[in-house]
Amino acid sequence: MSTLPVILLLSGSLRAGSSNESVLSTAHAVAASSRVHTVLYEGLAALPHFNPDDDKDPLPQAVAELRTAIREAAAVLICTPEYAGTLPGSFKNLLDWTVGGTEICDKPVAWVNAAAPGRGGGAEATLRLVLGYTGAAIVESACVRIPVSPQMRGADGLIADPSVREQLGQLLALLAQAHVVSDGENGR
Repeated sequence: MSTLPVILLLSGSLRAGSSNESVLSTAHAVAASSRVHTVLYEGLAALPHFNPDDDKDPLPQAVAELRTAIREAAAVLICTPEYAGTLPGSFKNLLDWTVGGTEICDKPVAWVNAAAPGRGGGAEATLRLVLGYTGAAIVESACVRIPVSPQMRGADGLIADPSVREQLGQLLALLAQAHVVSDGENGR
C-alpha cells in the first residue's frame, strides 16, 4: 500500500481569517486531488522566543513539535505576509528555531505570496535568505504569487476561484515531485 507524500503548510500570520490562512486552507482542501496529504501547522503562537541557549535537548515542547512536523513532512509550503518590509517577527522566530536543527535541510520548500501586486517582495527576499541558512531546497517553480482579495474568499474562508485552486494543486504536485527527486538523489 502506497502512502501519499505529506506537505506541511506553514502560515506566517497569526491573524484569524488572514489571506495567508485562506491560501493554505484552500491548498489543504484541494490536496487530495493533487495526490498529496497536507498538514496545517497551528503552533506558531506557542513557540517561545528563540534563544540559542534553549536550542539543545530537551527542546521546548513547541519547538520539538515543530521540528517533528518538519522532519515527518516530504515538503513544506509557506504562505506569509510581509510586515515592515520583511517577515513578521513571529514567523522569523519559527524559522530561527529551524536553523539549529537539520530537519529542513535538503527538504523541498516553496512559498505562495498572497500580497497585492507590488507588495510582499521583502518577505520573499527574507524567506530566501533564511531558508538558505537552513539548507532548505527551494523549489523555484512552486514559488508563486497569488494575490488574494477578500472578495475571492467564501464564507468558509476558502478561495472558490477554480484557476487559483488548480494553481495550488499544481504547486502541491510540484513539491511532491521534488520530494521524489530529492529522495532518489539521496538514496532514500
